[in-house]
Amino acid sequence: MKPTDVTIIRRQVKAIAVPFGNEIELMPGQEVLVTQDKGGSFTLNVNGNLLHLDGKDADAIGKQIVRYPVEGYDIKPGDPINMDAIWDQMRTVYDPEIPVNIVDLGLIYNIITRKLENGNFHVIIDMTLTAPGCGMGPVLMTDVEKRVAMLPNVDKVDVVMVFDPPWNSEMMTEAAKLELGLF
Repeated sequence: MKPTDVTIIRRQVKAIAVPFGNEIELMPGQEVLVTQDKGGSFTLNVNGNLLHLDGKDADAIGKQIVRYPVEGYDIKPGDPINMDAIWDQMRTVYDPEIPVNIVDLGLIYNIITRKLENGNFHVIIDMTLTAPGCGMGPVLMTDVEKRVAMLPNVDKVDVVMVFDPPWNSEMMTEAAKLELGLF
């Protein structure tokens, strides 16, 4: 299945309305259009409304359930923190309305790591949104928290929403601007 493919909902499943953030229940047999399949989550168009479907529910649209593996790093509990691994995990999180990951969008402002008594880490991430009123903020924050917490030497993750400085398109990487046709 490629993005913009029509599929049928195979089981009852909850999705999040974009950009409002409220939960919507989809029923078996309902027709949906997959408009984005990035970072292990899906954006669906249902009767002109966009919905965010978490990768754990991929089977509801006939896809493999996504497990978000930490790839390319041999990290064990108690190992030193690997900032590249943290950044790479966050690169698997996508705004459901924009086909660019949140790191390249410039939504991550700061990362602080604190070593815990057991040798693992507490990671604190400051992030923002492209628009302060976006209802998807809690969804994106939870996605970041889950992905970074998958690192074997991370015991706790806190994501803090900040709006200073306000986000603007100059915060995007060149790759993001190219993807969005802003060059």
